[in-house]
Amino acid sequence: MLAILVLCLISFFAGFVDSIAGGGGLFLVPGFLIVGLPPQVALGQEKIVSTLGTIAAIRNFLKESKMLWKVAILGVPFSLAGAYLGAHLILLIPAEIVAKLLLILIPIGIVLFLIPKDKEVTQKPVSGRLFYLMVPLICFVVGFYDGFFGPGTGSMFIIAFHYLLKLDLVSSSANSKSFNFASNIGALVAFVMAGKVIYQMALPLVISNIIGNHFGSKLAVSNGSAFVRKVLVFSMLTLFSSLAVKYAI
Repeated sequence: MLAILVLCLISFFAGFVDSIAGGGGLFLVPGFLIVGLPPQVALGQEKIVSTLGTIAAIRNFLKESKMLWKVAILGVPFSLAGAYLGAHLILLIPAEIVAKLLLILIPIGIVLFLIPKDKEVTQKPVSGRLFYLMVPLICFVVGFYDGFFGPGTGSMFIIAFHYLLKLDLVSSSANSKSFNFASNIGALVAFVMAGKVIYQMALPLVISNIIGNHFGSKLAVSNGSAFVRKVLVFSMLTLFSSLAVKYAI
């Protein structure tokens, strides 16, 4: 019971952070591992929580008319396909090796989360043939990463669309939700088919994550994301340190 309460708190903060700056999985995956879930089940649980939790953030961005449908419609199929392939690959790797891989990948996710995303790009957004090439490429590559691992995916989408396609930060964040939602579904399908999701544990965590996403996305539209990064870095590092002690060779 205590483990579920702790995971609900982690899930709330994960949704809150993910809706603003990405990186919510940096709380969820270590949390699941610390309470004793096998690595691939931890990744599967992260996917079901993140998939449903992201809906609240998408809803708020849609209400504020921040979604660019041209970008979303073009990229979503590639996010789905990339994530499914990434998840299928991680399921083929033995669990003990996956645990060691996560110790390498989580710091990468933390770095992605910490990269400043509050500097506006002033160039004109990319258009024409380059636009139709870059959107699918970005979505497939980041989607594959999301399926294979996940944490930091939202940040990767925001960085790519802001700095490579020159979209403004709020539009980049809003559209990252649609692609992250698609990649979560693609990966979730693979984990469900492999039996790596515990449904009875998912419901309270999903509710906590949705509440966090709701409050975080409303705050993102009006206040931005810089303060969240500063407040929660310590929590992420604490989770990772606990995980390293548990799985270090």
